[in-house]
Amino acid sequence: MAATPLMAEFPELSHLTRNDLEDLLNDPAYFQSVFHSLSSVKSLYQSQSELGTANEAIARTNVSLQGRLYQLRSETQDAFDEAKSLEARWKEVEREQREVYQRFTPQFLLLRLRHATADQDNASEALASSFVQASSSSGLNDASDVDDFVREFRELRKIYHKRVMWGDRWAAGQVMWRDD
Repeated sequence: MAATPLMAEFPELSHLTRNDLEDLLNDPAYFQSVFHSLSSVKSLYQSQSELGTANEAIARTNVSLQGRLYQLRSETQDAFDEAKSLEARWKEVEREQREVYQRFTPQFLLLRLRHATADQDNASEALASSFVQASSSSGLNDASDVDDFVREFRELRKIYHKRVMWGDRWAAGQVMWRDD
């Protein structure tokens, strides 16, 4: 028989006669028996079987890891949720911190000093007015009342003038501010 592409690719068929080859094409059962006896087909089926077995082994491994995967997924979700919660809390704490630090900025402290100075002035003036009204309505106060008034008034005015001096120094740039 001459060398044909069929015979070159399937040398197992080289022993078949032309009649056998025609029977092979006409009889499906005969074709199947010859086809499945070819070494390349057997090798293909063997490879397919090995791949199927390997896939089953991988599938069993995957199924055995499934529970741990779900557990890890749950733990990861919990960690993510906690991180988001902490992130929200962080923003809240930062806001609170800014509000607290706002009370210690140089501008706010100067404003508080000015308000405290004005309050101190008002307190000393109210004491003086009260003393004058009390002495005008009841006549002369005794010496101990005057001494008490002078002592209290002097203390209030001393604090007032100290605050005025601090405010003037601050306004003149003589107060150093450190941002540590």
